[in-house]
Amino acid sequence: MTQDTLNLIRPDDWHIHFRDGDMLKTVVPATASVFRRAIVMPNLVPPVTTAAAARAYRQRILDACPPGSNFQPLMTAYLTETLDPDDLAAGHAAGDLTAVKLYPAGATTNSDAGVRDIRKVDATLKRMAEIGMPLLVHGEVTDPAIDIFDREAVFIERVLKPLMDRLPDLKIVLEHITTRQAVDYVATAGDHLAATITPHHMEINRTDIFRGGIRPHLYCLPIAKREEHRQAVRAAAVSGNPRFFLGTDSAPHPVHAKEAACGCAGIYNAPGALSVYAGMFEADGALDKLEGFASLNGPKFYGLPVNEEKVTLRKTGWTVPDVVTTGGDPILPYHAGETLPWAVV
Repeated sequence: MTQDTLNLIRPDDWHIHFRDGDMLKTVVPATASVFRRAIVMPNLVPPVTTAAAARAYRQRILDACPPGSNFQPLMTAYLTETLDPDDLAAGHAAGDLTAVKLYPAGATTNSDAGVRDIRKVDATLKRMAEIGMPLLVHGEVTDPAIDIFDREAVFIERVLKPLMDRLPDLKIVLEHITTRQAVDYVATAGDHLAATITPHHMEINRTDIFRGGIRPHLYCLPIAKREEHRQAVRAAAVSGNPRFFLGTDSAPHPVHAKEAACGCAGIYNAPGALSVYAGMFEADGALDKLEGFASLNGPKFYGLPVNEEKVTLRKTGWTVPDVVTTGGDPILPYHAGETLPWAVV
């Protein structure tokens, strides 16, 4: 029998970019209307590096939520080599900071203030391990000699494995994984390591970026990899393994910043993310695993309660908007203008 209704514990998004200003006001409702909580990335300009900055940013997000929303942004601090461990610890204890984000300097959008030498932040990471504060990792090396398609696998060998050996009690989320090497390492590295998986890295490979010409709206970092890696990432997502969970990495940019001589990395997938995930889990015969991936595994790793509300999807078809407009600038969402089988109601 074909299933046409899906009732899930309301999911969380464990990796989201809201930006700020008009962009934030435009994109927050798409996430807040579906997800109960979201881990909010701190790579603003200037970056969110203190508990006070996180509190102020959280309030701007809450102000952008639809009336009556109970959406909860979970804030992160941007790891730098001069970050104050005492401020981090105080912010974590007060509930102002949930985690800290590691961006290798230059790895992605607004990451120039990131870490250049991981050993210089060992004292901060040790303090985080002591208080149970997770480290969220953009897992790519930025050595220009390393091919862009190899940067995640090299990061695991050069940075992540030695870090976990030095600080085995530090909880780490390897975000938006894209490779078979990442899947294999997360699956075997122990209970202190987990990974988020995006809808687009489950769905596209590197050939799709160039299918019929350059498709800048499919360009993101980490960049999509070969088909063998896409298959490994997708298999991990639908496997039921609790170390893998939902993180959209929805990252909006205006069209003019994507369709440029040096275009920005990021895919804005928030409007249809849960529908896209549902379609892929159904195609793989794994709809019974979607709730674990979307609603249970993340809270378990973060030590947070599972949400009490439910969300319903129906197989009635839903068309992704052709464009989303913010402050006069259009944003092209993932699957723009396409009809997805599953609709969130």
